[in-house]
Amino acid sequence: MMQDHLNTAYTKWMEGTGPYAHIVISSRIRLARNLSDYVFPYLQSPEKAREVIGLARRALSTPGVRQKIGAFTSAALKGLSPLDRQILVEKHLISPQHAGDEGEGRGIILRDDEAVSVMVNEEDHLRIQVLFPALQLDAAWELANQVDDALESKLEFAYDEQYGYLTCCPTNVGTGLRASVMMHLPALVMTNQASRVFTALAKLGLVVRGLYGEGTEAKGNLFQISNQITLGPREEEINGNLTAVSKQVIEQEELARESLQKEKGARLKDRVFRSYGILTNAYIISSEEAMDLLSNLRLGLDLGLLRNLDNRTLNELLVRTRPAFLQKLAGRETDAFNRDFMRAAIIREALAGS
Repeated sequence: MMQDHLNTAYTKWMEGTGPYAHIVISSRIRLARNLSDYVFPYLQSPEKAREVIGLARRALSTPGVRQKIGAFTSAALKGLSPLDRQILVEKHLISPQHAGDEGEGRGIILRDDEAVSVMVNEEDHLRIQVLFPALQLDAAWELANQVDDALESKLEFAYDEQYGYLTCCPTNVGTGLRASVMMHLPALVMTNQASRVFTALAKLGLVVRGLYGEGTEAKGNLFQISNQITLGPREEEINGNLTAVSKQVIEQEELARESLQKEKGARLKDRVFRSYGILTNAYIISSEEAMDLLSNLRLGLDLGLLRNLDNRTLNELLVRTRPAFLQKLAGRETDAFNRDFMRAAIIREALAGS
């Protein structure tokens, strides 16, 4: 049931384990696909949009798919409240754009563990997304490819022998693949090296975005790095390139952390433990302040300054303390003051005994 997914904050990418989990929060593969006999979503009628949702749902509900890939749940976004749609955004299961416009003609299909989500009738008919914890682009690609094959065995995709998969936006034509990693880079920010690193990434055909992807701001020193070019290189090349570059960014972040510890160790400890003190005692805390202070705790955990804490707890708090999820817990619409009050209580409880 979709409501089961909406009632819990935890999702697969929050595990906090895997390669380079101390810096890489999650790895995402997204494939853009369109059906050959249908106009692009922004031109299609509501009836045709519902047809596309039905076709995708049936393609992923066969016994063979269930046995090989897992069980899926689907829903039309129009049947979900704006609050529920925002929770899906906060869990990174759909884009902010998909949640907007009352969700008319749009749908979502989720695997039970939420590692796979398919946005139906977003910019393209199908946006297949796989989210794994840590730096696991190859594993995410392998699963995304299985879902893609399952859909393509039942549906005819718009494909051109010369250009590859055809998409609504020309920048996605070709593989239709966007690979991205969400990285926690506080030391690069503190040492004023982040801009230099991000400029270098742009020269390599990569783009740096905020917490929820395109058009969003970075918060809590969390940055999403993804490929820009989808036409030309094969999928494995795109993933291999981003993985290699990610490892270089990780190395730069680790060097910056070492430098901070050597040159400003006392200030760094003060920053971490001052944040810990506020988070474990505050009764009112804003979303932005919580993101900044939790970033300091994550850094303190990675540096061995905090021991009775784990990445999974911090990852879950990224969603549990967001405005929509707080209102879901409250069971009603709440104002900013009451959300700040609830947020502080949830953080105190989560960090108790740490």
